[in-house]
Amino acid sequence: MAKILVAEDEINIASFIKRGLEEFGYTVFIAGNGEEAWDLIRQESFDLLMLDIIMPQMDGLQLCQQFRQIFGYTTPVLMVTALGTTEDIVSGLDAGADDYITKPFSFAELQARLRALLRRKEAHPSAAILECADLQLNTASRRAYRNGLTIDLTVKECRLLEFFMHNQGAALSRMQLLREVWEKNFDTNTNIVDVYVNYLRSKIDKGFDKKLIHTVVGVGYMMEA
Repeated sequence: MAKILVAEDEINIASFIKRGLEEFGYTVFIAGNGEEAWDLIRQESFDLLMLDIIMPQMDGLQLCQQFRQIFGYTTPVLMVTALGTTEDIVSGLDAGADDYITKPFSFAELQARLRALLRRKEAHPSAAILECADLQLNTASRRAYRNGLTIDLTVKECRLLEFFMHNQGAALSRMQLLREVWEKNFDTNTNIVDVYVNYLRSKIDKGFDKKLIHTVVGVGYMMEA
């Protein structure tokens, strides 16, 4: 089974997670702060990192950014946030996290998110070059190219753009995007989809005469050349 690092400074929560995951056969390492987690990351090879945002010595955002800079994007990262605000969630995803979970959470939800992230890791999707008009997306490097410009994307921006490009000409609802990109089957009462669509627009449409991402009134969004 997978080896998971849980970086959590609240001892009761960390112990609860460790006991629960070990019952399902996972190997779990616990770190009580960011520096301790970083030491373990350099000593061990983990299949998944679960990082609390608020930790002493080095918070989860800093730890995730440092991990991505050195080890890349192969290992999935689940960010844990106490507030669950859009700003909090966006900060975690922009730091390089693949997904997030909000405290307090049920163990069933945690299990589902871990399984989804580990399935994605095991799939090892091959690199693909997707195109829409003069826009190209390299899914391996997480870079888009338009009119000679190189556009760097975060993990979630890349996944959102990839989903748009696989579904060109289709009107996609916000719930559909939440389900397919964020793997959420319920309304989270946040505007996270709109926030990330705006991020994408500022990167791939701003400054270009031909707009590729369009608002579909009463539905959601569509990518069309």
